[in-house]
Amino acid sequence: MFRPRSPVLFAVFALGAAVPAQAHHSAAMFDVDKSVTVSGTVREFQWNSPHCFIQVVDATPQSGGEWSIEMGAPVELTRLGWKKSSLRPGDKVTIVIRPLKDGGKGGRYVSGLGPTGAPLGGVR
Repeated sequence: MFRPRSPVLFAVFALGAAVPAQAHHSAAMFDVDKSVTVSGTVREFQWNSPHCFIQVVDATPQSGGEWSIEMGAPVELTRLGWKKSSLRPGDKVTIVIRPLKDGGKGGRYVSGLGPTGAPLGGVR
C-alpha cells in the first residue's frame, strides 16, 4: 500500500494529476480578438454538462442562419444567475460572441440581452 511521506508532497502530486483534466476546456477554437453580435430567435437552450449551448436562428441578413453559442457549465452559469428556464424557444435575443476561427456559425458567449432587453449575464 502506498503511504505518502508528506501530506504536502501528496497534495502537490494530486494537484499535478488533476491539471490534465482541465485541458479539454480550451478556447483555442475561438477568435478572442473579435466580437460578433448575433440577433435572432432562440431555437433551443441546452442546459447540459460540460457546456450549455444556445441555438439561435439569426435574423441579421448578412450573417443569417443558425448559430451555436457555447457557454460554461450549468454550475458556472448558476453562480452568474442563470437558470435552466432563463431562455425559452421563441425568445428574441441579442448576443455578443467570440466567433469560431474557422468562420463557422458559432462562438463563445460573452454577453447578451434577453427578450425584455435586460442583460442575460456574462461568462468569464
